[in-house]
Formats: sequence, structure tokens, C-alpha cells
Amino acid sequence: MLLAGLLCACQSPVRLMPTPVSFSSGEVDPFEKVGMQLRTTEVPVFYATNRAALVEHPEPVLTIVPADTLRMGVAHVRIGDETLDWDTLHRLSTSADPDERPIVELDSLEQMAKLRAGEQVQDSPEAQAFFSRVNQALTASANSELLIYLHGSNNTVPRGSAQAAQFRHFTGRRMVVLVFMWPSAGSILRYLTDVNNAQASVEPFARMVELLAQNTAASKIDVLAYSAGAQVLSPALVRLAKPRAGESPGQLQKRLRLGQIYFAAPDIDTRRFIDELGAYLGVVERVSVAANLNDSALRIAAIVGRASRAGRPDVGELNEEQTQFLVDGSSKLRFDLIRVDPKDIPNLPENSHAFWYDDPWVSGDMLAQFVLNAPPTRRGLDEQRTSGGARYWRFPSDFNDRIYRLFRP
Repeated sequence: MLLAGLLCACQSPVRLMPTPVSFSSGEVDPFEKVGMQLRTTEVPVFYATNRAALVEHPEPVLTIVPADTLRMGVAHVRIGDETLDWDTLHRLSTSADPDERPIVELDSLEQMAKLRAGEQVQDSPEAQAFFSRVNQALTASANSELLIYLHGSNNTVPRGSAQAAQFRHFTGRRMVVLVFMWPSAGSILRYLTDVNNAQASVEPFARMVELLAQNTAASKIDVLAYSAGAQVLSPALVRLAKPRAGESPGQLQKRLRLGQIYFAAPDIDTRRFIDELGAYLGVVERVSVAANLNDSALRIAAIVGRASRAGRPDVGELNEEQTQFLVDGSSKLRFDLIRVDPKDIPNLPENSHAFWYDDPWVSGDMLAQFVLNAPPTRRGLDEQRTSGGARYWRFPSDFNDRIYRLFRP
């Protein structure tokens, strides 16, 4: 019952998320400069996965079994059915229109390449063609950064693709997005399978990040990890932060080009998260954790995992050294704790776990961070301190006006 409650909180129909508050008045149009070829209900995103394949052709049938082989390609996603046109989608995406949001669906997977463990890109024409296509998308994009999306538990290939596509959509189609689809079992009863599969996905994900850094012209590589996606991202960043022989910290930063790292409702042991954060905080541009202290899914995850989760932390579990690092990291380093408090945000369900895409204020704030690289003060968040001295950020009552002014031309 505990597992069912946890995973049901991660599972909801994939519909176009509510319009971020920065765009909901219609006065700021993120699609204003979108070319005619992108004014469509189709939103393709790149994908990479370490899921083993049951069938390779004509379209891959992916399993929940983790593998060492990386499969890469394009996920062709559509918003709405054949009756939805661009004008209607544009209206729904630039207003607080109460009409039912259209379903976001995966049409097909176009597998372009697969790289076995140890296989190099230069030895695979297919892999070279994939990275060339990513570079073409970056060249054509108004934003030269690449965003990787890591989904949570109880996830399927269509769901992960759809979530990534709608994030690309609300950046005004200006950010190139790649979804890393680790082998979640997609079942409310198989959370522990997901935990094991997340662990088995750490090395393949770290490898994919390195491949993107080596083979694309992305100015930065940003990562958005939702829920149990943190169990893949956090230890992978620890691996990536280990320099090569003779490599200085500055050279490592320049090689990886890791930018904004955003953990939305992270489902990972709080103590483990703090320890791992210290290993990689110096090689990324900024780390953000968005947390709802009333998150019902993470309350149950804490019972299952026998420890509080970083998205609903219990600082009483931290030892003195970890507590001091939290204070120093949030005050002096590029580590931001964002409190997603239902008391501060209109209409946010008290126990929300899916707030990053369900709530217009949170999604508006997150878009400002990824699209504009704006720090919390510029995004209009208010600085607060815990009794122990750690800094965190809250949403002010006039946040909607502040974020609107930031996006206004």
C-alpha cells in the first residue's frame, strides 16, 4: 500500500502542463520569434536510453532491463490529435485558458545509433550522424545550451518523452532537449525495481553526458532531474567530477561544460545527497533543489527508504559536518534551496509532488532559470534563513508580477 501510494503520486495523465505564469497573461509571447517550420503541434526531442531492446527494427521496442549499450535517436511527440491546430495550441500556451489541456503523446521512436560499452563514436557512422543532428539543432536554436531531462520512477518511454517535449515547447521551442530514459518499470508496484535500475543507470548516464560534451557544440549542458531521477543524476555527477590524470579543476569544468543542475522534488536520501553534492558542486555552474516539505510521495518514500528525501529533508538526520556544509553551500556557494510552499503559491495542492510542471509559478521560475540563466534574486524570489543559518528562497506574494517583468521585452 505504501508503494502504491508513492508511485501513484508520480503517475498522472500526460497533458499539456498549465501555462507558466510568465506567459499566462498573453502579453509575453515565447513563440513570437518561432519560425514557421516550428509552428506545429509536433515537438520532437532527442533521446538516449540504456534500456535493452526486445526489437530493433523498424522501431525499437524497449524493455525495463538495464543494459550497457546506449541507444540514441529522436522521439517524435505530438501535442493533441489531428484536430488541434497551431493557433489553438498557441492560445492555450499563452493564456490561463481553462479549456481541457490536450494530451501529449509519443508517435514514434526514430533510433539512429547504438553504442556498446567501450565503442567509440569515431568508429560508428551512425553515432556520428546522431551527434551531427544534435549540432544542427543547436545551430538552428536561439539558445546554444542543451538540456537533459531525467524522469522519475513509475515512468514509461511515452511518458518520459512527452514530459521532455512539453518542456521544450514552453521554452518557445528555443532550447534543444534530450530525454535520458533510464529503465523505470512503469508500475506502481515496482518501485524497488526502479531503485535498482536507477543505480544500474548511473554509469551509462555519466557516459552519455561525456559523449555530449565531446561531440556537440553545446555551450553548456543543463540537467533537470525529477523525483527518482536524482538517484541517477547525483552519483553520476560524482563520477563526472573526478578529473582525468593531470587535469586541473578548471580544465575539467571546461571539458564538461555543466551548467544549471535542477533537482525537482528529488527522491534520494538526504544525507547521501549532501555528501555527493560536496563532490561535484565545484564543477557545475549552479545546483538548485526545489522542495515541498508537505510532499506526500516523498513522505512515503522516506518510510520505504528509511531516510528522509532531499526533496522533503529532515535536517535532524544530518551530522555536524553535513549541517555546516549545507549552511556554507547555500550561503557562499552556487547551491540554491527553493521552498515550494503551498502557503505561498496560489492553488498549489498542499501535498504536491509534480509541482515543476503542474504549477504555473514553479514552472515559470524554472523556465527563467534555464532560458535566461537568472539567479534567484533576479527571478524575484525572496531570501530567507533557517534557524541554523542555511539560506533558502521563497515565492513572494507578487511573484507573478516579478517574473512577468523579467520576461517582458
